[in-house]
This record gives sequence, structure tokens and C-alpha cells, in this order.
Amino acid sequence: MTLEEFTGDQAMGRMDMVGNALEEVLSKSLTQRSITVGVYEAAKLLNVDPDNVVLCLLAADEEDDQDVALQIHFTLIQAFCCENDIDILRVSNVSRLAEILGGADKAGEPADLHCVLVTNPHASQCKDPALNQVVCFCRESRYLDQWVPVINLPER
Repeated sequence: MTLEEFTGDQAMGRMDMVGNALEEVLSKSLTQRSITVGVYEAAKLLNVDPDNVVLCLLAADEEDDQDVALQIHFTLIQAFCCENDIDILRVSNVSRLAEILGGADKAGEPADLHCVLVTNPHASQCKDPALNQVVCFCRESRYLDQWVPVINLPER
């Protein structure tokens, strides 16, 4: 096994661990009602209470990459999050994200899962090991000049 193969395998294992931790964070946040879903809802929350946001997820499939308006929203949200020291992750598996978050809103319409914010309503959430693992991954990625790392949620 070469060094490149070893580090590649190690990186894939790390990505899987972070993906599982992210899934746990999302599940907990959903039950605690400390999650905001949707580009416009996220923009409103970021405008009103950015200090309470601990994680921003930007989700897009390949067909969404052609949506210029969505990419402009992503750019603005990323800039705001960077300026306010909010950790950001890109999620490439929107269908898995929909499974975790229950992909429909109250009216039964498909939810806008392009932007998901996790807020910190309780001080106890700061001690959550899954959230700490995701935050550490984001910070390590920034250290390596990857400001918005991409994560793929594991299939179940």
C-alpha cells in the first residue's frame, strides 16, 4: 500500500465518521427544534440572530449547480457565515438529507433543503461530541484552506 492509498483510505474513513456525526447532529437538532430549513428562512435567522447559529449546511445536487440564483444565495450565505465565524459544510447527498429531516414541510410540499442552519438553544449542546466532531472537521478544513468542505451523508 502506498502513502497516497493509505492517506486516501484514512481520509475516506474520516469523511464517513464526520458524515455519521453530522447525521447525529441533525437528528438531535430536529428533535430539539434547533434547526432552520430553507434559504430564505436561513437568511432571516442569520439577519436576526447570527450568534446563535453553530453550523450552516449548503446542499445541492448536480442539477442545482446550474441554478444561478441558488449559487448567488450560497455565495452570500457563505460570506456572511465566514464573517460571523459560523462553520459551513456543503452536503452533496440531498436525498439522504431529506430522509434525515423528513423532506416535506407542514403543508406536504417538498422542503427547501438547500440551506440548513443548526442553532444552539441549550448550553448542553456545546458538549455534544457529534457536534464537536463536525466543528473540528470544519476548522481543520479551514486550516487546510478548504473554507467550505464537502461531505457526503452515508446511505442507510
